[in-house]
Amino acid sequence: MISPKIQTTKLLKSIYKQPSSPATIFINTSSSPPLHNSLNKNSQILHFSSFIPPQEFYRNGVSPIKPSSILARIGAPANGHFSYASQLFDKMPHRKPRNSEYTLLRDVFRVVQSAIAEPNITNATMVHALAVKQGAVADLFTATSLLTVYSRSKEFGSSVALFGEVLDRDVVLWNAVMSACVENKCFYAAVGFFRKMVIEGDEFDPTTLIIVISAISNLKSLGQGKVVHGLSIKAGMVSDTVLSNAVIDMYAKCGDLSSSECMFSGIECRDLVTWNSIIIGCFYNNHPEKSLWYFREMASCENQADDVSISCAMAACTCLQEFGVGLAIHGWGIKLGYAESNHISVANSLISFYSQSRNIYTAESVFREMLVKNVISWNAMIKGFFLNGEVVKAFNLLRDMQFVGSIQPDIATVVTIIPFCAELMLLREGKAAHGFTIRREMTSELSVINSLINMYSKCNNVKNAEYLFLTMPKKDLVAWNTMIFGYAQNGQSCEAQTLFKKMLASCSTCTLPTLLAIIPSCDSPESLQFGRSIHGWNIKLGFSNQIFALNSLMHLYISCGALPDAFTLFTTIPIRPDVTSWNSIIVSCTQKGHFHEALDCFDSMRKASQVHCNSITLVSVISACGNLGIAFHGKLIHGLAIKTGIETDLRVQNSLVTMYGRLGDTESAKLAFNLSDDHNLCSWNCVISALSQNEDAKKAIELFRSLHFEPNEITISTVLSACTHLGTMTCGKQIHGHVFRFGFYNNPFVSSALLDMYSNCGRLDIAERVFRSSREKSVSAWNSLISAYGFHNFGSKAIETFQEMIKSGIRPTNGSFTSLLQACSHSGLLDEGRMYYYHMFNTFKVQPTTEHHVCMVDMIGRSGRLQEAYDFIKNLTTEPEAGVWGALLSACSYHGDLEMGREVAEILFCLEPENVSYYVSLCNMYVSAGRWENAVELRTIIEDKQLKKPAGYSSIDTGLR
Repeated sequence: MISPKIQTTKLLKSIYKQPSSPATIFINTSSSPPLHNSLNKNSQILHFSSFIPPQEFYRNGVSPIKPSSILARIGAPANGHFSYASQLFDKMPHRKPRNSEYTLLRDVFRVVQSAIAEPNITNATMVHALAVKQGAVADLFTATSLLTVYSRSKEFGSSVALFGEVLDRDVVLWNAVMSACVENKCFYAAVGFFRKMVIEGDEFDPTTLIIVISAISNLKSLGQGKVVHGLSIKAGMVSDTVLSNAVIDMYAKCGDLSSSECMFSGIECRDLVTWNSIIIGCFYNNHPEKSLWYFREMASCENQADDVSISCAMAACTCLQEFGVGLAIHGWGIKLGYAESNHISVANSLISFYSQSRNIYTAESVFREMLVKNVISWNAMIKGFFLNGEVVKAFNLLRDMQFVGSIQPDIATVVTIIPFCAELMLLREGKAAHGFTIRREMTSELSVINSLINMYSKCNNVKNAEYLFLTMPKKDLVAWNTMIFGYAQNGQSCEAQTLFKKMLASCSTCTLPTLLAIIPSCDSPESLQFGRSIHGWNIKLGFSNQIFALNSLMHLYISCGALPDAFTLFTTIPIRPDVTSWNSIIVSCTQKGHFHEALDCFDSMRKASQVHCNSITLVSVISACGNLGIAFHGKLIHGLAIKTGIETDLRVQNSLVTMYGRLGDTESAKLAFNLSDDHNLCSWNCVISALSQNEDAKKAIELFRSLHFEPNEITISTVLSACTHLGTMTCGKQIHGHVFRFGFYNNPFVSSALLDMYSNCGRLDIAERVFRSSREKSVSAWNSLISAYGFHNFGSKAIETFQEMIKSGIRPTNGSFTSLLQACSHSGLLDEGRMYYYHMFNTFKVQPTTEHHVCMVDMIGRSGRLQEAYDFIKNLTTEPEAGVWGALLSACSYHGDLEMGREVAEILFCLEPENVSYYVSLCNMYVSAGRWENAVELRTIIEDKQLKKPAGYSSIDTGLR
């Protein structure tokens, strides 16, 4: 007799010589989905049901539940894998008992059987040696048990070698070797052995077919499954309930739910496993409503549910947001004795259910009362805390999890945490999770690397994301899509488009997520041609009927400034536009500053039948009204929000506060803020900003002092703006203390606000120190410093600062040139101002706007060159706005040019007839020239129109509070 090790070596050598032999197949192992077993109490056989796919069945931004977590809810072991075939082999009927004359063989058989309880290679080798010594290997009873011992010791090669030595094989031995294949995830090998069994003419039984179907289910080979189903019908075995259950499960796993339901309807005597198979099968195939329907049917047939069916039904309720039904099922489960404290699968499903229903305290109570927890219990609770905004509790629970000896964070834990770090932009915590994956050697998992790339991209750390992507040994399509989208969302459009082209060259695969990832990179007129090619890819790949693709393409055309193309696409889409389609075009127009077009689309939407606006629609339309300064339309939309009941939506309330603030109606802004007591930090920021920008800065500071939340960077920046308007440096210094207290001193927007505050309060020295001490100097900070120098009449320093900004690699914006030109104007640097104005577009590609035109007219007018300023206005390619003519009128008043002043004033009277400052300026010019009759006449016009100029005032900061 050859030793087991030598047998294995010989077998492995023969594999390479005979690649077609069944033994060669088992080496090609493939990862399989976890299996789940349900014990049929009325039968001697275990049947495993399909797992739930990683589908994103939660709504409102909830992350998808992993297969392992669903397995836990429906009763799977902690590791998510269950060797069904081996357990099936334990439970199936064996051969007839021996005669009493085989006492010695019976004793050897008992010894081998005892090794199955503690399978390891040492025990397997010892009992094998005993069997060889006693000559019992030829005995089918002993050989079958020994084969099982090797299989469960993860010595699958020895199991196959032992099977090959047995010449007189029966159906039980064949079943044992196929069961070993399934147990060791060698599903192709199991099918190969079954094929060989049929070819050799050996008879099979229902147990054989059940084992083979289990292998086919994991391979998701529908064609082979149908063949085996046909064999069962031909052999007259389909009436076996356990085999029928396996067929139901197989069809569900292979995605053929209709055949699974057809098989279920043909079973007359259904047991609990039958019902569980169809319930889980429907859920697996993304039909939670069917899953819940079958659960109700099972209950109506007076079949008692178990923890498996209850867990799956709870998962279906979570998916469908049937919270009332879920509560009823929970109560029924308690009544049947499946308390969450004793059944892990039920408890896990309840944690997810209550987390999704925003009842995190009940979910936490279920978790704390569990007597035994597995890793999925911890993962579900951590995710529940994240979903409900309890970030600190989530991280505390993660820390506690690491101190549990028997349970440690796994890949599912990491993949749960990292996406939330990405959404909340928690870069430090995300880096800590990255370090944990390196320490636990999880970085070889594609899902982990992809989630890390996404996290770094969303936290504006593209370099780290790029490094991870480039160092990946193998990139899947998700990795390409994630990196492309990371470039696009961080403003690196060229890099995103280049990577997209490389992806097409390397894998030539383009899916809908790929197109959705590359579309945000087309955000300027320069990208329009590339965007059109993406549109062509969309048509070529057959995504023209995908609403997500069409909505994204409309956003692309609007971002590129091609509004006619966007509207043409909208009117010619082959499917009826829903509210999401309307919102896509309205929101895009609002985001890109096309406010009139957004309102026109809203009017068309209101006229369209069967389409009703929602909160997203109103938020965008209200914002458009605020930006356009259309008070009447804004109030009409406010009335519509009240009529439709959307006014209670917090986002709508916040947008109303912002709109009324931009319209200068602070009373209405405060009323909109007081619509409900359920405010968030954004609500407070909106009302503080509304008061601050409407000369009610003192009230804004008072609201800040009564803030019910911990302020963020936006809050601090807004209240610093209020201090700037008041000129109260004492209050500003107090806010500066808050900046250090909350750790906002490195935020570029806060630094810019501090710089403006100190500059306007006359402390240019402190403003300079704030700027120099900032780690990250944004373009707004540079603009603020340039403006501060201009405000204090240091035009040369403003120019030096601008040059320093260019050398640092910061690209100037419209605001940069506005600040620079104002500085040149205040300092009388006419030649320098002209140079920068004419280089603004030619060198830096910044299109001049009204603000720049005003600065140029003011600069030229201050130098006394009024005719040149007049010619400058006349030569503008666009129609000059009132502010441009107003700057020239001020220059005329300053230099006493009455004739040109009268001409400019007449133009301004037509443009803004209600602006009293123009009448006052011309009146003062008449007085200076001694033309009292004209001055009195103009004063009469002002009184007749009842125009009043706001009284000016000065404030002194006494430092007393």
